[in-house]
Amino acid sequence: MRGYLLKKIPSALLVLLLASFLIFAILRLVPGDAADALAGPDASPESVAAIRHQLGLDQPVLTQYVTWIGDLVAGELGPSYAIGGEVADLIGDGFAATAELTAGALFFTVALGLLLGVLGATSRRPAVRAAVRALTTAALAVPPFVTGVVLVLVFAVQFVVLPSGGRIGLLEAPDLELQYLLLPSLCLALPSAAVLGRYLKDSLERALGEDYIRTATAAGVPRRRLLWRHALPNALPPVVTLLGIQTGQLLGGAVLVEAIFAWPGLGQLADQALTRRDYPVVQDVLLLLVAVFVLIQLLTDIVYALLDPRIRWE
Repeated sequence: MRGYLLKKIPSALLVLLLASFLIFAILRLVPGDAADALAGPDASPESVAAIRHQLGLDQPVLTQYVTWIGDLVAGELGPSYAIGGEVADLIGDGFAATAELTAGALFFTVALGLLLGVLGATSRRPAVRAAVRALTTAALAVPPFVTGVVLVLVFAVQFVVLPSGGRIGLLEAPDLELQYLLLPSLCLALPSAAVLGRYLKDSLERALGEDYIRTATAAGVPRRRLLWRHALPNALPPVVTLLGIQTGQLLGGAVLVEAIFAWPGLGQLADQALTRRDYPVVQDVLLLLVAVFVLIQLLTDIVYALLDPRIRWE
């Protein structure tokens, strides 16, 4: 296992390095001058030059990149010139909200994906199989911004059982925060749960069609025991890999869902910073999201190795 991890870590670091360079370069290619945007339309040339000097934009591009990476390694993120406050504090608050939303969505993804996959693979009723196919198709076909609006109209406007948006904080009022979390996390989880459910269904059908399953069935082993003790564990390794990919997509999809439900996470922070040309915030937020995605993929590989003995032996 140690050798397996040592092979994965260099590639993860290389991905982070390439991502940092791309993020830095793309932001510099955006039309317009960040110093002009921060100074305002009526600012004097001296004020614009002073802001450009504070941001380090008057230095060579390579020097700006090296300075940014060096500050990140040292943990010195600096202040936000447009939004206000320290970048580390802004990202910390936003990351806590986005992590909470992603965790809630991940719970629904696993729960709904497991339910849909098992029902689709094991149910002997054609109506149940057709319902599973219809639900997964609808969850994949309808975009999250449509699903979010429908959820708000039904549960926050028509029946008024859940809040339409906002966030309190899990530590301040856990019971109320769960109510605020329910709709956005469900909206975010539906497409990923549909993908996971379909993939698990196919994996279970292949596992249930193996010779040892048919032999055990002929020997009188209960079907439920075969499913949970043998077929499902054998079907899980590829599903775990897919779940890692879907978790990364949950982080990306959280940007749109946060806008629908006024959830104060990294998505809203990145949108505000990009609109105001606050380069330090945008760069750090995007690189943090990439780092979290890479970490999730690394953890997924570890779990896959734990589930698959062949990888451990290698």
